[in-house]
This record gives sequence, structure tokens and C-alpha cells, in this order.
Amino acid sequence: MWTLVGAGLKTLGQSQRPMSSVLPSNCDWIKESAVKFDPKNNSLTTSSGKQIQYDYLVVAAGLQLNYDQVKGLTEALQSDPQVCSNYDPKYVTKTFPALEAIQSGNAIFTFPNTPVKCGGAAQKIVYLGEEIFRNKGTRDKIDVLYNTSQSVIFGVEKYAATLRNIVQQRHIKVNYRHNLVEVKPDSREAVFQLLDSEKGETTTFSYSFLHAVPPMSAPDEVRSSPLVNADGWVDVHKHTLQHTKFHNVFALGDCTSLPTSKTAAAVASQFGVLKHNLSAVIKGKQSTHSYDGYSSCPLVTGRNKCVLAEFDYDGHPMETFPVDQSKERWSMYQMKAHVMPQLYFHGLLKGIYEGPAMFRKVMHLGMGEKKH
Repeated sequence: MWTLVGAGLKTLGQSQRPMSSVLPSNCDWIKESAVKFDPKNNSLTTSSGKQIQYDYLVVAAGLQLNYDQVKGLTEALQSDPQVCSNYDPKYVTKTFPALEAIQSGNAIFTFPNTPVKCGGAAQKIVYLGEEIFRNKGTRDKIDVLYNTSQSVIFGVEKYAATLRNIVQQRHIKVNYRHNLVEVKPDSREAVFQLLDSEKGETTTFSYSFLHAVPPMSAPDEVRSSPLVNADGWVDVHKHTLQHTKFHNVFALGDCTSLPTSKTAAAVASQFGVLKHNLSAVIKGKQSTHSYDGYSSCPLVTGRNKCVLAEFDYDGHPMETFPVDQSKERWSMYQMKAHVMPQLYFHGLLKGIYEGPAMFRKVMHLGMGEKKH
């Protein structure tokens, strides 16, 4: 929802609930963070030094935002009103005023050279920002630049084709393989590493507006534990979500090694599989339910338009509705802006919503979705 907060369409308060209001009543809430994991001895240590033994462990630690890995970025976010980031509650409320304030020059939007949560969010704000400029009458004086470390605009070609047409029609310049490495707030310059350069060359852009997406990783406490693989992600089987070494450990969400987009939609589908497999293991049985890599990205392209991308591990579209979801639709925007937050708070957090598989079967008359 923070994309919509950054575009002035929602408030930060609408995205929040007190933790006490969403936890199950029969859950013991330990109000400390886990700082050390010892899966060989089935224990973890909390921030106060307390050791907790467990029979089974589910790791759902999310991602850590590493703003400090980009030189000068934290300083710029704190000192320059024209530098913002929708990924952090401290900075998301800066975005809309900054979009309103820019009158001319470069409006730069970035995507880092790491896995990120909600990968589409980096470009959703590009489209919403460009629309704001048009509505204000300043678009002809502003160059809209999307500088991404990736080599494609989106990983699934069906939806990428739509997005390439959109950026072309709206004169948004996409600079591929550009990774933000430094921000100079005093001179309002952003330095990008050219990832395809063998000599490690950089290029510098002046900015009048900068939306920065930080590098991300699993939290340090997780990365320093025996739970992770060589790349620093909790190492689970891609289909069962069970740990590859410790049979009584499961994980889901952004901190895992699962090779799919890190989204809430993915978490919902992973949860259904994890629930069944963890229950089976507790009963002494094998994990039999299989996660297919389903993930979804509602690519908001305007204040009333959205491309609803849904896909699996192999990049095959897995569309819920019996329409071509690669087209910009008003209905999909309503789904993103108004239905999905309710699904999150009242479905996913309550353990009721396990992803759209059942809806997909109904929408496609039980025959399975059409392969595109």
C-alpha cells in the first residue's frame, strides 16, 4: 500500500494495525527480537539474552533495508526533501510532496542490484509520478528516468511487453543495468555503477527528484545463523518450505531462498503449503504439499489503472481472472487498492486466506487457468 501512500492516494495510517490487534488470542507474544539461532540444539536467543527452546521453528523474518550500503543515501533521505523512498515508513510520506514540488529537471527512480520485496513497487511509483507531472502541467519540463540494475523491465515477458509499450508511449526513459551507488545531496547528484562495464565504470546524473529503492537482504541476525545458504537466505526446499538441513524448521516469505518474487501474494500461497506440511511433520508424517512458486505483482500504472501480473516459478502466467491481465484495467486497480488490503488484514493475518488458487479454479470453471 505504500506505493499508494507515496502517490497521495492513501495515508500511512491506513496501512497499519497495532500488533496486539492482529495476533491470535492464544498466541504467547514475546516482545523481544530473536538475535541468535542454534538449530542443532533447537533453541534461539532473544535480545535480552533469554534462551528459548522449541520443538518446531517457523522463520518469517522478512527483509532488511540496507540504505547505508549506498554512500550518502541516508544523509540525503534525512536532509533533502526531494529524496524519498516508498519502502520505509520514515520516508514514504516524503514522496508525494516531492512529486508535487518538482518543476523541472530529472526525476529519477531506482532499482537496486539485490533481490527486493515487491519488485514492482520500484516502477509503480514511476508511472504514478509521471501521471502527477502530466496533471500538474509540468511534464514537458521533467525528464522521467527509471534507472534499474536489471536487464529487463519485468521478469515475465507477457507483462514486460505491456510495460515496454507504456514507457515508450509515456516517454519514460529506462536505463538498464544502472545501479545506484552514491547520492550527493549537496550538489543533487546520483552516481550509478554501470553493471555491464568490465572496468566498473560509473555515470552521474543530476536530479531534481530521486526515489531510491535500497539494497535488501535477510536480517543480519538471520544471515549470521546456520539457517542460511551461501547467499544469505534461509535454505528451504522450494516446494515443501521445509529446511534442507533441519527437518523441524520451516520458513516462508522474503527471507527465504525460494526462487520467486518476494511478495505478500507469494506468502499467502506459501502459508497454505507450510500449514499442511508442518502439521504433517508434527504428526510424524512427510511433507506432501507442494508450492509452485506462485507470486503476484499488481503493477499500478495510473490512479485508476493496473496490470495484475501472476506467475509461477517458471515464469508462466497463472492468472486468476478469465481476462487478459496483461492489459491495464480499472477493475484490477480497484482490486489492488481496496480488496487486497482487506484480504491481508482479515484473511492472510487470520490464517484464512491461502492465495487465489481456489478462486482461479472457480473463475476458470474448474478447468485450470488458460496458459498464455
